[in-house]
Amino acid sequence: MSENDNRQMLESTDGKHRKKDSEPGIHTGDGRSNTRKKFTFSIWYFIIAIILISLFNNLMMSSRLNEAISIDYSQFKEYVKDGRIVQVAFDGDQYIGYGLTKADAAKTLQEIAASRQIPDSIDTSAIFAYQAYAIDDPSFVPLLDEMGVEYYATEPKQPSMLSYLASMLLPIAIFFIFYAWMSKRLTGGAQGVMSFSQNKSRLVAENDTGVRFADVAGEDEAKAELVEVVDFLRNPQRYTDMGAHIPKGVLLVGPPGTGKTLLAKAVAGEAGVPFFRMSGADFVEMFVGVGAARVRDLFKQAKEKSPCIIFIDEIDAIGRKRSDASIGGNDEREQTLNQLLVEMDGFDSRTGVIILGATNRSEVLDPALLRPGRFDRQVLVDKPDLNGREAILRIHTKDMKLAADVDLRKIAQGSAGLAGADLANIANEAALQAVRLGHDAITQTDFEEAIEKSIAGLERKSRVLDAKERTRVAYHETGHALTAFLTPGSSPVSKISIIPRGYGALGYTLQYPTEDRFLLSQSELLGSVDVLLGGRAAEEVVFGEISTGASNDISRASDTVRQMITEYGMSERYRNMTLPKTNSGIDGVSGAREYSEATQEYIDNETEKIIQTRYAAVLENLRKNRDALERIAQSLLEKEVLEGGEFEALAKQFAVK
Repeated sequence: MSENDNRQMLESTDGKHRKKDSEPGIHTGDGRSNTRKKFTFSIWYFIIAIILISLFNNLMMSSRLNEAISIDYSQFKEYVKDGRIVQVAFDGDQYIGYGLTKADAAKTLQEIAASRQIPDSIDTSAIFAYQAYAIDDPSFVPLLDEMGVEYYATEPKQPSMLSYLASMLLPIAIFFIFYAWMSKRLTGGAQGVMSFSQNKSRLVAENDTGVRFADVAGEDEAKAELVEVVDFLRNPQRYTDMGAHIPKGVLLVGPPGTGKTLLAKAVAGEAGVPFFRMSGADFVEMFVGVGAARVRDLFKQAKEKSPCIIFIDEIDAIGRKRSDASIGGNDEREQTLNQLLVEMDGFDSRTGVIILGATNRSEVLDPALLRPGRFDRQVLVDKPDLNGREAILRIHTKDMKLAADVDLRKIAQGSAGLAGADLANIANEAALQAVRLGHDAITQTDFEEAIEKSIAGLERKSRVLDAKERTRVAYHETGHALTAFLTPGSSPVSKISIIPRGYGALGYTLQYPTEDRFLLSQSELLGSVDVLLGGRAAEEVVFGEISTGASNDISRASDTVRQMITEYGMSERYRNMTLPKTNSGIDGVSGAREYSEATQEYIDNETEKIIQTRYAAVLENLRKNRDALERIAQSLLEKEVLEGGEFEALAKQFAVK
C-alpha cells in the first residue's frame, strides 16, 4: 500500500504485464567483438594544437634576452645617466636599452661598459631590456657619447617563415577543422555534410556477430522459422535448382526485450554472411530526400556484398501507414517508405540479400510493407513460457556460481510474464546481491530478492512509518492476501511485506501462478477484481474508514471491469459484443468511440454496479473472517515479511471459507 501506488502484485494469468523497454535478452552471446577502435575528433585536440603552435612560434621568435620593459622616455634618459643602460639600439620609432638592475652586478656592468658588448660568459638572466618611444631630442645622442654608451641602429624585424606560414595557413586550417567537426556533429557519424545520402548502417563482418542459435532460448518456434533462411544463405543452389524463392523479408514482431535483435544477429552468425544493421530512425533527417537516398545507398552496398543480411531495427519509424504519416505534415517519412517499397520489390531474392525487420508495433505498419513479396513472413517473438524462462535462466547463469539450493524452475515460476531482458536483469541483480552480502555463491534468497526488486522496486528501509500508518498498511496487505486465499482459482500468495519499496509502495503482496495461463474465465476475472478490492475492504472493516492507499488498486479493478464490458462481451446488455473506439490516426492512440452516448452511460453504470457488488461481497467475507484478519496482520506487524508458507498456515488455521 502507498500514497498512490499501494501495492505491486505480479499477475500473469491474463498475459497482461508491465513492459520494460530494455535490450533484447532472451539469450546471451559469448561477448566476442572484433570492432576496431575508431579515432574520433575532439575539440580539445584542436585547442591543444593551437596552443602548441603558439608556444613553438614564440620560442622561435623570442630573443635570448628577456622581453623589453616599456618605460617613459624621461625615465629611459635617467637610466642612461645613471649608467643602468650600457647599450642602446635605435629600432625604428623606439629606443631599446640593455642594462643591469641588480646592485650587486656592478662588476658585470663595468665589464660590459669596458668591452662595449655583452660577453658570452655573462649570465643573461640578469640583463634587462628597456624600451621607450623615440622623441626628437638633439641632446640624447651627445648624452650617449658622454656616458660612453654604445648605440647603433637596427633594421626592422622581418617575420619568420614559421610566423608567415602560421598567419597564412592557420586560419584556413581552423576553418577546415571546424567544418569537419560540424559535419560529424550534424550527421552523427563519420560522414560529411555533403554526404547525407550515404546510409549510416553498421556493417558486421561474417562470423563476428558473436551470437548463434545455441545462445537463444525460449523462442523455439521463432528459431525454426529462421533456420530455413540460414540454410538458404548457406546453400542457395539447392533452392534455386528447385525453382524455389526464399522469402525476401522476415519481420520479427514481439514485445520489447524478447530478443528480436539478437535473433537477427544469430541468423547472421549462423549463416556466416555480412550483416548490415540500421535503425529505422537513421533514415530520416531534417533535409528532404535524405531518407530515400539512404535507402538506395543501403541496398546498393548490400547487393555488392551479397549474400548478406539487412537488419532494420524499429522499422515502424519509417514504415507507418502513409495515411498516418501525412497528418503530421511530414512527407519525408512517406518518401522514405516509398523508396523502401520500391527497393524491396526491385531486387531478386536469388541475389542472396535477406531483409530482417523488427518492431513491437506491427499494427501501425503500412499494409504495402507487409504484403507477400516484401515481408513474406512475420515471426512472432513473444514472451517465453515457463519452460522457456527456465531455459533462459540457465543460459544467463551458466557462468555464475550458484548455491546448491538454487531452483531455477521455481525462479521461472516466480517470474511469469517477464521477458528475456527482465530475466537477464534478475540474474545479474542476484549476483550483485550475493556479492553485496558477502555470499560464497548465489542463493535462492538472492534470486527471490532480485525478482521483488524487479517487480516492486528497491527496498526503502530508510522510509520509517509511524505506528498508525504501519498498522494500516499491515491490515491493507493482509486484506489482499486473505481475499486471494478465500477466492477460488486465485494464484497462491508467495509473500506479504510491509517494507516500503520503489517510488511509493508502502507494502506489497506477491502472487505467483503455478502455471502459465492464456485464457481467463469470467469468474476468474471477477476474482482478480475481488483481490484488488480486498485491501480497501480490510481498512473499512478494521478502521471504519478508507484511505488514499488503494488508489492504484481501484484503478486496476475499474480497468478490468471496463474491459470485460467493452472488449470481452461480458455484460448483460451487450453480451458477446465489443464496443471499440476508433483509431485517432496518431501513433495508434484511440480516438472517438463507435457507440452512442447512451451506451457510454450504460458502460459507466454497469462498471459502477459490478464494482460495488464485488466490494460488498469482499467486505462481508472479511467481516466473517475478522479473527483471521487480525491474527495475520499482527504476525505481519511483528515480522514485517510473511512468506507464502507462513501465511498459508495461518490462513488455514483461522480463516473460514
